[in-house]
Amino acid sequence: MNLPELKIDDLVAKVPIIQGGMGVGISLSRLASAVANEGAIGVIAAAMIGITEPDIATDGLKANIRALQREIRTAKEMTKGILGVNIMTALTNFSDMVKTSIEEGIDIIFSGAGLPLDLPGYLKEGCKTKLVPIVSSGRAASIICKKWIQKFNYLPNAFVVEGPKAGGHLGFKTEEIDNPEFSLDNLVKSVLNAIKPFEEKFKKSIPVIAAGGIFTGADIKKYLKMGAAGVQMGTRFVATHECDADEGFKQAYIASKEEDMVIIKSPLGLPGRAIQNTFLKDVQEGKKTPFKCPYHCLKTCDYKKSPYCIAIALLNAKRGKFNYGFAFAGKNAFRITEIISVKELINTLKHEFSMACSG
Repeated sequence: MNLPELKIDDLVAKVPIIQGGMGVGISLSRLASAVANEGAIGVIAAAMIGITEPDIATDGLKANIRALQREIRTAKEMTKGILGVNIMTALTNFSDMVKTSIEEGIDIIFSGAGLPLDLPGYLKEGCKTKLVPIVSSGRAASIICKKWIQKFNYLPNAFVVEGPKAGGHLGFKTEEIDNPEFSLDNLVKSVLNAIKPFEEKFKKSIPVIAAGGIFTGADIKKYLKMGAAGVQMGTRFVATHECDADEGFKQAYIASKEEDMVIIKSPLGLPGRAIQNTFLKDVQEGKKTPFKCPYHCLKTCDYKKSPYCIAIALLNAKRGKFNYGFAFAGKNAFRITEIISVKELINTLKHEFSMACSG
């Protein structure tokens, strides 16, 4: 049995997989275009996308806009497939990243790390960009639907539901992460139930995409059977040749063990899942990395109280410099054993899905 298509309004992905947006600089044009070329949806992460630009510290706004424009244009040159941008609502330049993405004609904007309540206000007449919030509860999905209808007469084109097994920043309290009540299975059902009244009232389908800890084709089958229209996967795409990170970053995933997957308290004020290393151990022991905040990239980051700059730490990791940074990763990252191409990964997932359906 073949994987079904994923339809988000008039966009049709032949493969119902969205590659998660991973910052800083892990998923850029190279990875996103490779994923889109395989019929799935490739995503560029906007978070501090301009961090390697020469003027990032003196004119961060221009640097990030320029870098986002370049990555979208480069990706479009490399694929005719569906491309998205992930823009965290917690970014101080959220508005500029959204405007730039729309001006560049991006297919989809994915937005989480807070509720993107004003997102439809950026759309101009005739604009075809789809808006997909990332939520961690049925309540959040319901709030967004109500607010968007009231203010903009617009419903989300889809929802990504991210569970507590995801990598990076998590939309949960620390004590909720291992609580079965907050499992992805329960969250998917809760979001499906929350959006049903809106779908019925406005006669519009709102696809739900499951995310967080999805690793195999059998996992994809499970969530499609549950009523999800597709899945989002980030961790699996890190260990691909086309991923925009340094080889050292990819090797950190391959070398990791199950006990290395740890929950950290991010300077953002949210818990996050990362791979344990010396840098994080030093932070846990109260050793600070003195810094001035050159970027002011996150609304909720109090740099005076933070033990390190998360943007610099993630950039160092992207470059393979783990003495000065760390890698975010999903709960199942330790299961990765080799670096393969995006094509091989998608084909493996297709085969596993087919086997799970016939088993």
